[in-house]
Amino acid sequence: MDLHLRDAAPTEAERAAIDGLLEPASADLQPAPGGAHARAQRHLLLPALQAVSDAVGWVSEGALNEICRRLTVPPADAHGVLSFYALLSDRPRPARVAHVCDDLACQTAGAEELAGDLEAQLGPAGVASDDGTATWERSPCLGLCDRAPAVWAQRAGEPDAVAAPALADDVRTLLDGGKPPAPPPASRSVPQADDSAGGDLPMLRRVGRVDPESLDAYRAAGGFEVLRRAVDLGPDGVLRELTDSELAGRGGAAFPTGVKWRAVATAAVRPHYVVANADESEPGTFKDRVVLEQDPFAFIEAMIIAGYTTGSERGYVYLRGEYPLALARLDSAIAQCRDRGLLGADVLGAGFAFDLEVRRGAGAYICGEETALIESIEGKRGEPRNKPPFPTQVGLFGQPTAVNNVETLVAILDVLARGGPEYAARGSPRSSGTKLFCVSGCVARPGLYEVEFGVTVAELLELAGGIADGGELQAILLGGAAGTFLRPEQIDLPLTFEDAREAKQALGSGVVMVFDDRVDLPAMLQRIAAFFRDESCGQCVPCRVGTVRQEESLARLVAGGDPVVEVGLLDELARVMADASICGLGHTAPSALRSAIDQQLVPWGRHDQADGEEAR
Repeated sequence: MDLHLRDAAPTEAERAAIDGLLEPASADLQPAPGGAHARAQRHLLLPALQAVSDAVGWVSEGALNEICRRLTVPPADAHGVLSFYALLSDRPRPARVAHVCDDLACQTAGAEELAGDLEAQLGPAGVASDDGTATWERSPCLGLCDRAPAVWAQRAGEPDAVAAPALADDVRTLLDGGKPPAPPPASRSVPQADDSAGGDLPMLRRVGRVDPESLDAYRAAGGFEVLRRAVDLGPDGVLRELTDSELAGRGGAAFPTGVKWRAVATAAVRPHYVVANADESEPGTFKDRVVLEQDPFAFIEAMIIAGYTTGSERGYVYLRGEYPLALARLDSAIAQCRDRGLLGADVLGAGFAFDLEVRRGAGAYICGEETALIESIEGKRGEPRNKPPFPTQVGLFGQPTAVNNVETLVAILDVLARGGPEYAARGSPRSSGTKLFCVSGCVARPGLYEVEFGVTVAELLELAGGIADGGELQAILLGGAAGTFLRPEQIDLPLTFEDAREAKQALGSGVVMVFDDRVDLPAMLQRIAAFFRDESCGQCVPCRVGTVRQEESLARLVAGGDPVVEVGLLDELARVMADASICGLGHTAPSALRSAIDQQLVPWGRHDQADGEEAR
């Protein structure tokens, strides 16, 4: 293969970073083990780019050449991957970059005040310090909505760090290379952990009570007993319990988990894979982070069960790149499990093999879509595939693959501990079990809450301490930026899939973001529109163009444009994006804006039907 490489060479630091991950290559551009072998390593492209970025802060032409030479990836192809991800750069940048969240939840908690302090002390966003070593930038949601306002710092040659809730002094410390503040107690993220009357919390019961860094502590608390039960049941028995439980996926699509696993387990093609989607990037969502930080062994136990049941010998965790504590604890937990025979060639001495690998995301909301995630693991741009075929048929590396989010996997432990029928008896007739809800915004106790399906929004708000600081409820955003709004008089809505569907609301991944009467709702809608404009992968025209036109129309409305004309245009855009976009991003990008208009939560709320028809 003629790779048409340029003459640029990597620095010693870049070469060392690449050497730590990839096999050495010969001087004639052909990898020593052979071209086919090198092409089979294409999935290491993103980790190689991240290794260089972690070491020096950006990826130079010389480093890219060296990676391409070793993996036999054409430079144009590799550059397409490099330029796709927001957390990677092909241009020189400071070694330390503080990403300051200015998304929805952080806006309600003082993000603009923090940004103003940073601008006064450090200069405008994106401008390097006098010595060129540091800068700060505005960022979309960092998955720290329970601890807003939040800052995450990339620090070349050092571990990434988080400050949340953050003050300007914390940001300066991170940019100076200082020690990050200690994470707050678990009860900050899971208020129920401190409640004596917290109730039965199958998925969160160990948070704040069991050391998340100790395998022995997890086992003393009953850890891996469910795995032994799964082995006793056998794959068919586990599938039967899952089917009886009626467990629906918790990532937003609510697809039956038993159906998905059975499709992979019975596929004749081998090998099979299981993939955990931990790339939660929906504004307002942080449940996966909390579970992986506070109970990583439970997640690993669930992944082993998934591998055993589906006949998969390898699993991948696609973890959001902005979660350094979750990464550290997950890596440590995996290493402990390998050392104790819970991962590897003969798990528990039960005669089956399963191992686990963590892959970091690099800043792309679209990679929360399962096929885009698969493309990213394979070393490609994270662009969604057309479906069918579905991942259960043609998934990771073209093989049958079960993709589940973290909450779904951890819920499976409760299914097998109770038994499928007993699990199905909890919740509502068509929404079984418990659900994790990420409550943030203008509430007294933001955090992650576990409740049975059927609890109302009002009851959940009461659990979260109600509206903070004497404010009056203005609206609630369900499901995140791709969700829908509730008016104050609608908070008696039961939180179930069927009730939400009947009310034309979206549970999504479990976001419940509360806005009081002091929040500028049109400004929040503009932030949502900007988010989708930035995060559209650009692969299909309806989404690439539609998200831009949506933002432009909204800007005209906020500036006093004709509501009838603009709302009619927004309706037309939404229909085209829903009908013709490849994936769910294009389908749901207009959801929150259209909901706010329909609910008349904005000054230019929907006019009567006659006006709307006349505009069309």
